[in-house]
Amino acid sequence: MIPTRRIQQELARTIENTHLPIPGRRIQGKVRDSYVLNDGRRILVATDRISAFDCVLGTIPFKGQVLNQIATFWFQQTADIAPNHVLDIPDPAVMVVAECEQLPLEFIVRGYITGVTETSAWTNYARGVRNFCGNILPDGLRKDQKLERPILTPTTKHEKHDRNLSRDEAIAEGLITPELFDTAAALCFRLFERGQQFAATRGLILVDTKYELGLRNGVLTVTDEIHTPDSSRYWFADTYDTLFRQGKEQRKLDKEYVREWLAAQGFRGEGTPPPIPDEVRIEAARRYIEVYEIVTGRSFEISEEPPVERIRRNLKERGYLGP
Repeated sequence: MIPTRRIQQELARTIENTHLPIPGRRIQGKVRDSYVLNDGRRILVATDRISAFDCVLGTIPFKGQVLNQIATFWFQQTADIAPNHVLDIPDPAVMVVAECEQLPLEFIVRGYITGVTETSAWTNYARGVRNFCGNILPDGLRKDQKLERPILTPTTKHEKHDRNLSRDEAIAEGLITPELFDTAAALCFRLFERGQQFAATRGLILVDTKYELGLRNGVLTVTDEIHTPDSSRYWFADTYDTLFRQGKEQRKLDKEYVREWLAAQGFRGEGTPPPIPDEVRIEAARRYIEVYEIVTGRSFEISEEPPVERIRRNLKERGYLGP
């Protein structure tokens, strides 16, 4: 495990933005900087930016490297279930991928009822919603309770704030065809089952996760990231039952820690977000690194070279930078 003092040293040199001399169109997302090449490829740089409640809130040390490396690990673990867009990993924080025709939905699979965001299952359930994205939920559920079976709760993807919707609503709005939705849903359930089974061997519960899918040559392809602590919730399995019976919060290894800190400050996406103090940034980084090490079984390796300089060097050596 990386010492706290080493994480603290990285606070001042996180990857907030990149402006690399890559011969392609640059697109800045919430977390990743994309460079769209002219040959059907895209270079994705996982920055250290953190977003929550659909807002970019600053940076977390080593976050981009964790996301890129754990996504790479999971893409390898699930390659027999579905193809993914990965072509090359030239740097710990960089992924070169094939361009895909992205589906306009995010497919969220939930095995437990939890969450603090407006689109989360527990937030809606606590408000009295029992038909959640087409899934009929029984009365009497408690926060963090395991569902009888995993459910799929799609959200929109290209709106300012994600919006929950059901299969029928997505089809009625012309976002997707029935056949493509059902094929994508079946694929997501298979990926989630694999993820839960593997996480259990590491002493973790994969609580829920978000999948993004695209079409590459007409074939459904897993894109963006998979089973990362940004797109998923992870809990420790050994204390789940005890904490659930006691009505206490689960031990978490994911972005939910930051979401809950923000919610405790009264911020849930509206107004000006509070600045995240260094101690919260350090603890978030520690959790990101820990989940990487537990899931992959590998030690998290860091370089003393400034991260943006390292990225430039690695991309140049692989021929991705312009003259």
